[in-house]
Formats: sequence, structure tokens, C-alpha cells
Amino acid sequence: MQHSLVYYLLCLSFFGQAPLSSGQFIVGHRGASQDAPENTLAAFQLAWQRGADGIEGDFHLTSDGRVVCIHDKDTARVADVKLVVAETLFDKLRTLEVGAWKDEKWRGEQIPSLEEVLDTIPPNGKIFIELKTGPEIVDPMVKILAASSLRPEQIVIISFHAETIKACETRDPSLHTHWLTKYEKDKQGQWQPSAKKVAETVHRLGADGLGTNALLEFVDKAFIQRYRNTDEDEFHVWVVNDIETARKYQRLGAWSITTDRPGWLHRQLATTGNSQTEERGIE
Repeated sequence: MQHSLVYYLLCLSFFGQAPLSSGQFIVGHRGASQDAPENTLAAFQLAWQRGADGIEGDFHLTSDGRVVCIHDKDTARVADVKLVVAETLFDKLRTLEVGAWKDEKWRGEQIPSLEEVLDTIPPNGKIFIELKTGPEIVDPMVKILAASSLRPEQIVIISFHAETIKACETRDPSLHTHWLTKYEKDKQGQWQPSAKKVAETVHRLGADGLGTNALLEFVDKAFIQRYRNTDEDEFHVWVVNDIETARKYQRLGAWSITTDRPGWLHRQLATTGNSQTEERGIE
């Protein structure tokens, strides 16, 4: 998608002058998804307009090998028809309307390709590419990244699928990768996986870091200390939409914080006062 001159200049103003600097890297979860339909170009553009440092999007592979941005395996939640992404041609998926479920003003949004999402990223922006499938998506993704204008440091590959992260590291060791995990209690009431198991998995995969959900009752100072052998062991947290949780993880040294409210959270971390600060609108 071609960017307007106004939008491009707006991005430059945000990233060149860094007016929302908070000392913390803030990532828009599926874009600015509190206000715009997740994983659409509208949501990503709104995240950039509101001062996000990076965006996070979810990606699946279509039946004809295209990498597309959608969270679920099928389209039922965001469209008025259920199509399984892996069983559907790209052109068919593009006929679907995926914005109106959020609000009528977003009607007309389509499922974007990875290429289109990459085209939204400003010169100092970063993208967190969450791969929702197995290793079959890695080769198509790597080819798209190689053909893009993005610098390696602008790209982070994340996935819950350990084999997918391993495939990324094997296919191109220069890729920056984070393994994702969430936690469940076992029969003894203990959260799993443990910090030790998490560290072992990250190191076994050759990943650069950990992406963890923001479960403060478990992922606390002690957890982070057990996970990190050195300060080089990165970790980022998701999805954080309140200021107190964000500040706690900021103090714990989170590499980045993913949120549905990137503009609001960035400003709250940059100030110590009013938690009711309003976000900039789309205009």
C-alpha cells in the first residue's frame, strides 16, 4: 500500500523527534488494537501515528503460499464467513471485509499480506512478526523479508511454536528471534513452565530472548533472575494495558512491552502524573 506524503511526514516527526520517549520500547499489539480492528493496515498505521516504537502482528500461510496477517486459523471472528486460512487462496481471503466487526467506520479493511504490513514501517520502526504456524511458513517469510527494505535490526520473529523458532535460526541465524510462552498451573498448583525450563528452551532453540505474558504473580523479580544468566538474555512482556504493570516490568528490565494502547502507555511511562491522559486521535 502506498503511503501518503502526510502520513510519511507524520511518521518522521514521531520517530525523528521521539516526543513520547519513556525509556521503554513500546509495541502496538496487533497494531493499536484497542481502537482499530486488529491486524489490519488501519490498526498498524494508527499505532505509528500514536507513537509506537514497534508493531506486533500475527501471520499464517495461505493455501497458495502467501503470508497473511490474521490471528486465528480461520476468519470467523473478524469476517462474516468462516474460511480456514491454510485451505484458502490469498485472492479469496482478500474478498473478505474484516474491519466492520470493530466499528462501522473501519468497514472496508482487508486481510493484509506481510509485504503490505512491512510497507507501513517507518525508518526507525520495528516489527514483531508472530508466526502462528509450524516451520512451513519460515521459507516464504524469509524471502519476503530479504526483498524488503527493512534492516535486520528492525525485525523480530516471535512464536509459541518451538520448532518454528528453531527453523528460523537454522534457515537464517541472523534473524532476531524470541520464543513465546504462557503459563498454566499443574496438579500441584505450581505454575509451568518454570523459569529454569524457560531458560533451557530459549537457549536450546538458539533464540535471542523470551516473550512472556505479563503474569505478575509468577513472572516476577525472582522469575526474571532465574531466567536470565546475563543481561544479554532478553525478555519482553505482553499484553500490558495498565500503567502499574508496565512500570513494574520497566523496572525489571523488560526489553519491550506490548500493549493494545501504545500511545497512551508510552505517555504514561514518560510522565509520573495524570493517568487519564488522552491519546491522540487518528487526525
